[in-house]
Amino acid sequence: MSQDRSQRKLTRRTFLGSLVAGLFAGGAAGVERDKGWGSASAGRDERRIRDRGLEETGMEKTVLSFYVDDTSPYGVPPGTFKRFLDFVSAEGIRGESSVILGMGAESDGPLSRPTTDLQRAYIEELHRAFDCGIDSQMELMTHGGLYDFETHRAPEGAIHEGLWLHEPGNSVEIYEAYLGSIIAEGERIGVRFTGMTWPGCSCEACERRYAELRAAGSPDVNPNVWQALFNLAKRGKFRGRTVPCFADDGSGRHRTTLMAGGGEYGVYDLVPNAGDHFGIWENNPDRVDPDYYITEDGESGRIVELVRDGAPYCLFYAHWQGLNPARGVGWNAFTQVIKRIQRYLGEQVVWMRPSEYTDALHGRQG
Repeated sequence: MSQDRSQRKLTRRTFLGSLVAGLFAGGAAGVERDKGWGSASAGRDERRIRDRGLEETGMEKTVLSFYVDDTSPYGVPPGTFKRFLDFVSAEGIRGESSVILGMGAESDGPLSRPTTDLQRAYIEELHRAFDCGIDSQMELMTHGGLYDFETHRAPEGAIHEGLWLHEPGNSVEIYEAYLGSIIAEGERIGVRFTGMTWPGCSCEACERRYAELRAAGSPDVNPNVWQALFNLAKRGKFRGRTVPCFADDGSGRHRTTLMAGGGEYGVYDLVPNAGDHFGIWENNPDRVDPDYYITEDGESGRIVELVRDGAPYCLFYAHWQGLNPARGVGWNAFTQVIKRIQRYLGEQVVWMRPSEYTDALHGRQG
């Protein structure tokens, strides 16, 4: 993401109550994130939904997971992603890190057609990410302009990929071809995707068009995106049968739910219920707060709150710029949070990759 999701005008305000309601109760009305799981406004209905969700997934503990946006080998010393994976593996934690194959294409060529030792070393780490506990989701191809797969670059002035996902005139076939081409580029270098992350942009042109779409009553991601992802999943193009997504619909009222599915396959918009307090995309020390997640004594914090209220999951997110272990101002906070979780909540939580959790929600063995 190029901007902190919690600060964007296009907010993500619904979360778990609506997820399980949508999955198992036919899409009941969502609960705004800022009211929190288990708040007074939630009442018995949320408790019922929670219990049903736990029963359906077979979980007796709160699932922990995380997303990391904007991950790339650029701007950090070689081996930085390896350090991140080594820590994740050693601690036994689980999450997701985005892959942006077209980033850096203008100077070094796309990652899917590597020309530098830096790119090749990063690709080698991507090969072991899944076994270390990390899903790989395409943050589309460039996190910028729409990519031309014939010239292997994003033409000047091309529409931003994130905005393009919202354009109502695009067909299933158009989306399937583009997303399928990204998957094919990943296959060239042995990278298999588990899902998709929406690449954000707050430039003047994008904000103007988003405002137009909202005014026209079309603020959401085009439903054809979900169908395209579902079609690709059925063709075996993703690593698993369920496809977790981290997508901002732009409306502030979107339900986290099964977006497209049938039989063994499903596409989910899996909305986080804890924000980024690890420096965000600005790598800003003023935006670092480990106590937001769990305090030093383990008595409070967002994760503690969710676990104590029996929420089926706690999914937080971060940005590579702030989280990376080489130059990220939030790395020490991240490691502190993990150590605190292990010390105080270890018997009450279970770590899962997002794809493992959507597998469980879909009634499969993860």
